[in-house]
Amino acid sequence: MGLQIKSLFKSYGARENKVTVLNNIDLNVEQGEMCVLIGPSGSGKSTLLNIIGGIDVADSGEVSINGQKIENMNEKSLTTYRRKHLGYVFQMYNLIPNLNLKENIEVGSYLSKDPLEYEELVELLGLKEHQYKMPNQLSGGQQQRTAIGRAIIKNPSILLCDEPTGALDYKTSKAILNLLEEVNIKYNTTIIIVTHNEAIKNMADRIVTLKDGKILKNYKNNKKISARDLEW
Repeated sequence: MGLQIKSLFKSYGARENKVTVLNNIDLNVEQGEMCVLIGPSGSGKSTLLNIIGGIDVADSGEVSINGQKIENMNEKSLTTYRRKHLGYVFQMYNLIPNLNLKENIEVGSYLSKDPLEYEELVELLGLKEHQYKMPNQLSGGQQQRTAIGRAIIKNPSILLCDEPTGALDYKTSKAILNLLEEVNIKYNTTIIIVTHNEAIKNMADRIVTLKDGKILKNYKNNKKISARDLEW
């Protein structure tokens, strides 16, 4: 089923101050695909991600995940939708400072009726030896891995990543991208990544380029390479 978006519009302001941020967006992302949204600042990438995530609301159009439409949902239904379908990874890690790594990840499992197994996930994350450390004892890369673990343990339909490597150095960025690739393959999780980094598109199944609120390009990547082989 995956993600379906039809005729999506979003603007801010009114009258002469009105700015259209998303202009008639149509997009389908199949279950299990990794999709990268690229484009310059102000192109509408993060706004689109926030609407998919139920954080922001479109002016008009349809968004549905696995056939479930989010428009016209009340706040309670939207909360249930986010819990059931979505995992979030942001540039800032937003870990809970007084919980250790294990506890931060397990917070995500409490939001799910069908969470992943913690022990298996912490091995995949490469964090087992650090699981009792507090966030301030972790490197940036370890904190981002923890944030990914918290998002993925709830077993979401879609993992939404907004500049997940934006605050990280080259080596750590590559490690995080490799981890996202492994999550995608192991759990068949649909992953949508917003990024300014053009190189990241080469590891995606689907590449979507936005400019001025419109989709310029939307195509399947037939020359996909592994995260390990990315260069920039």
